[in-house]
Amino acid sequence: MSKTITIDPVTRIEGHSKITIHLDEAGHVSDARFHVTQFRGFEKICEGRPFSEMPSLMARTCGICPVSHLIASAKACDALLAVRIPETAETLRRVINLAQILQSHALSFFYLSSADLLLGMDADPATRNLVGVLAAEPEFARRGIRLRQFGQQIIERLAGKRIHPAWVVPGGVSAPLDETTRDWILSSLPEMQRLVEETLADFKRRLEQFREEIRSFANFPSLFLAMVDESGRLDFYDGRLRFVDARGDVVADGIEPTAYAAHIAEAVEPWSYLKSPYYLPKGYPEGIYRVGPLARLNAADGCGTPLADQEWAEFRDLERGSVLSSFHYHYARLIEMLHCVERLGELLEPPECLGRQVRAHAQPNAREGIGVAEAPRGTLIHHYRIDEHGLVTWANLIIATGHNSLAMNRGVLQVARHFVDGRKIQEGALNRVEAVIRAYDPCLSCSTHAVGQMPLTLQLVAADGALVDEVGRAS
Repeated sequence: MSKTITIDPVTRIEGHSKITIHLDEAGHVSDARFHVTQFRGFEKICEGRPFSEMPSLMARTCGICPVSHLIASAKACDALLAVRIPETAETLRRVINLAQILQSHALSFFYLSSADLLLGMDADPATRNLVGVLAAEPEFARRGIRLRQFGQQIIERLAGKRIHPAWVVPGGVSAPLDETTRDWILSSLPEMQRLVEETLADFKRRLEQFREEIRSFANFPSLFLAMVDESGRLDFYDGRLRFVDARGDVVADGIEPTAYAAHIAEAVEPWSYLKSPYYLPKGYPEGIYRVGPLARLNAADGCGTPLADQEWAEFRDLERGSVLSSFHYHYARLIEMLHCVERLGELLEPPECLGRQVRAHAQPNAREGIGVAEAPRGTLIHHYRIDEHGLVTWANLIIATGHNSLAMNRGVLQVARHFVDGRKIQEGALNRVEAVIRAYDPCLSCSTHAVGQMPLTLQLVAADGALVDEVGRAS
């Protein structure tokens, strides 16, 4: 008789989800799905609101990466104003975005995933967490705490608070950078560089222990999407979109962010609130692609900073084409942290970063605006339409975690088939099914939106628990 194994909730990720593993009569895995079980629907909340409120409203989408939403939203509003923001404002937006990526990557790697990597996938679940890492490898854990603290402190010093700041506004930023803060950031960078380099060295030394996970953690051909600068290098703030395939060949390049809809479409499944974007020319679900650190390092021609470029070259030598194993999201995340530290220095050394002209003022000059940036988890798209009064009439958000929806599902199935034996279920095997999801560092709270109708089931249950009636809407 067939049966289903349910992992509910999936732990050490942001948001609520469950995984179901479906077994056939012989106990073999026949299917597996990653279900996102929460719904928020920020697009509908935005309708009727003044466009000028959008950045601060959108920052509430997520408590981990509010800055990413601030930036994508403000860029969409810049397009509504039809202004070019001051150069200093763009520099400062880049600085706070780098701080955001640094703290979020530290959270993902050290707080959420390092327990699997240091203590082992089969370690006792009671200690397989950050507290266990602190007890076993306190210096390693302290690195993560310090790196995340540094990113959060930059955000706080620039924007007034760490969570849901409102400093990034349509037309630029609301206040210039002061010299004290600039000097404090620059003086802290050598320590941060040392901490990242030590962690990278530790991680690479341990890779051999995870040969089986590297082979099976969502290791399959797919497309990769990322934004790159005019030289094809890593760029988190601005640039053109690029798709590459599993061989590392460029499939589509130089895509203006405003033209995203010609290349990306969205689908919904009846068993999850997470949208499933796909590469439109290949159709659904063949147009599966991945975003985030792994995709960025596969799509870019380099990082553009000296130390990160050395690490990037070593990383790309792992495979002839694109690096396909999603286990290497961890590796890519550390390289990006090194790039963030280097890039902060490059942006803040020139005195122009202290310029006082940081905002362009205008009334709405366009009815439609699109803002795209690279969030910690991948490409983030905000798209708004407004009426003649500047009120939002329609909004669409394509969140980084959503881009990875198809890949995460395929990865869950692959790792379940490799590790789960339905006749003898071991906790370590189920942990690996969760761990493949953690490699993507999903942020479910800010990605649970829907297109068209929501999948919905309404049940009428009597006092004794008996199901009286049920109506469902599949899509």
